[in-house]
Amino acid sequence: MPNRLAAEKSPYLLQHAGNPVDWYPWGEEAFIRARLEDKPIFLSIGYATCHWCHVMERESFEQANIAAVLNREYVSIKVDREERPDVDRVYMTFVQATTGSGGWPMSVWLTPDLKPFFGGTYFPPTARWQRPGFIDVLVEIARAWKTERASIDTSAQQMVEGLQTLGGSSDALLVPGDDALRRTVAQFGASYDARRGGFGDAPKFPRPSELLFLFREYARTGDEPARDMALHTLQAMALGGMRDHIGGGFHRYSVDGDWRVPHFEKMLYDQAQLALAYLEAAQITTDPFYGAVAHDTLAYVAREMTDEAGGFFSAEDADSIPVEHVGDPDAHKSEGAFYAWRSDELDALGDDACVVRARFGIEADGNVPSDPQGEFTGKNLLYTARTIEDVATRCGLDASAVHAALQRSRLRLFELRLAHPRPLCDDKVLTAWNGLMIAAFARGARVLRSARLGGSADIAAEHLRLAVGAARFLRERMWDPERQVLYRRYRDGDVAVEGYAEDYAYVIFGALELAQAGGGWDWLTWARELQARQDALFWDDRHGGWFSTTGADRSVLLRLKEEYDGAEPTATSIGVLNLMTLAHLDDASGLDGRIAQTFRGSADRLSSHGRMVPMLSAALSGHVAGLGQIVLAGRADDRAVAQMFDVVAERYLPFTIVVPIDRTDTNGRPAFAATLADKEGSAKAYVCQDFTCLAPVSSPDALAAQLDTRARSSQSA
Repeated sequence: MPNRLAAEKSPYLLQHAGNPVDWYPWGEEAFIRARLEDKPIFLSIGYATCHWCHVMERESFEQANIAAVLNREYVSIKVDREERPDVDRVYMTFVQATTGSGGWPMSVWLTPDLKPFFGGTYFPPTARWQRPGFIDVLVEIARAWKTERASIDTSAQQMVEGLQTLGGSSDALLVPGDDALRRTVAQFGASYDARRGGFGDAPKFPRPSELLFLFREYARTGDEPARDMALHTLQAMALGGMRDHIGGGFHRYSVDGDWRVPHFEKMLYDQAQLALAYLEAAQITTDPFYGAVAHDTLAYVAREMTDEAGGFFSAEDADSIPVEHVGDPDAHKSEGAFYAWRSDELDALGDDACVVRARFGIEADGNVPSDPQGEFTGKNLLYTARTIEDVATRCGLDASAVHAALQRSRLRLFELRLAHPRPLCDDKVLTAWNGLMIAAFARGARVLRSARLGGSADIAAEHLRLAVGAARFLRERMWDPERQVLYRRYRDGDVAVEGYAEDYAYVIFGALELAQAGGGWDWLTWARELQARQDALFWDDRHGGWFSTTGADRSVLLRLKEEYDGAEPTATSIGVLNLMTLAHLDDASGLDGRIAQTFRGSADRLSSHGRMVPMLSAALSGHVAGLGQIVLAGRADDRAVAQMFDVVAERYLPFTIVVPIDRTDTNGRPAFAATLADKEGSAKAYVCQDFTCLAPVSSPDALAAQLDTRARSSQSA
């Protein structure tokens, strides 16, 4: 019989609905039972596309003997960390503080009043790999609960009190400046892997905010080593096995230091942030390689991760049934099975097989360098093993023939891969991640209009269409204008969970990017409205920045402020970037105090540990450099306006707000640009700094000259 999770909408909770464990979702029903029966709570937190979550379910939660102990001794609660990051954040803080590490699945034991007293991540069913067995832990904690209760209660209370003192903000009087930013660049330089790209050794994570910071410091100071570290890392990721060379998009991270063997989840937030990084790399280098990778990533999201109503799905799983085990009722899912190839599968490519095998390092016996679980025995993971010239030599072809063969083969391999059982798609729509994806598609519309960067007018139009569609989805389904509440999760027609600070911040970011891409200034109006609510619900009056939660839910023990930019940037990092953009669209001088207060409140981290807050450091880089505006005024269908848009697209201008003004549309446009837009005559561009503009120009060449002169003068300063 299904357990209580069968009534939930979360794909992760539904995965556990058939377990013999008597699971509860997070909520009062479980809390009341724990108090009435005076039982400890076993809290298990994970997400639908988590590989080790699947392993622990198969090894433990599906086993009758383990379920019997859980059902007898505990009240068991299952939480989807993506739906409830507030719950996850509290107990992850506890696990990291007590064990020195964290991850998912996360296992935490709580008192009936929700205070944690023991925790960890994955537990094998029986002791191995120097980890205690899950069944042994359950039995021992149950014994201690009955015989050492007072000690457990005291420890739990002391732990919560200790957690309340962790972190904290600074009371600095000044906003950090150039010295802090240069120290942060040096921190990245000290950990940079000059041979393989990235920072540190295995595993290597694609933290795009690091690269966006380094790019901004290059734009601000002309620091070429900062630029080159970021470009090398992006190139290594795009050529390695972390990128899906057949279907597009990027896997979660590389388990090795060479970017060869990925952890195969595909997360929406990674696609969004990496697309932004590759688009900026294309502008910096004018190399269409980076633009092509960005477009390929966005095309994957459009094809595989887009709801028919316009929203974007959350993730694709790492695990699936290997093709050779299709039809076997006892077959288990295996990580990366969908993406792995036997060499003989490529025989179907005919004469093109030589090119594909040489280009992607395919070997008869498999090419996975380290495979302790034996999951890839005899199989290959695609990575760029040889240059086009080397492939041409090996296969007796010229370079143009190799390019043609690769183009033909990619489509054929995509078709062949359809015979592999697909991984699960987690089809819930998360507001925050959709905000990031809207920003990426909107930026793609701005940048990939340029043929020089690997784009076209058609590509740009399609990206803008997808960004607008997703923004409308959020505004129509996830935003309650009467209650002024943004909701976090949509799935199967159901909207749930009031949004957190990151939901507001990321959607504002997407809306502002959409307005700058020509999607309409009504998105600026909505961004202003959302910003007012974000400030009202989450703003920290004392230190600036935004708490993650409102503090209204008493089942969430701690009101925390996310302090480090991880796989996703913090609400404070994106939030202060949003304030800076709004301040340069509306001349909203009242925002300046909040911006400065946020930087002062994070001064200790920015000055001493900038590598831990790269997105906030990127915002500080813009604050120190000073932001400007480019007003492009004229009719939207004017060819001269389009040409000046191309000039802007082909330049890296991270400290410049783009203000496209259609003289035929006065709805919601920024007030400061109204007088410029209302002037009659030909299309004109105004290059401005703090609302003071240079003489208007009406030709692409004149605009290019103004922008290039300003870029040189800002770097020399």
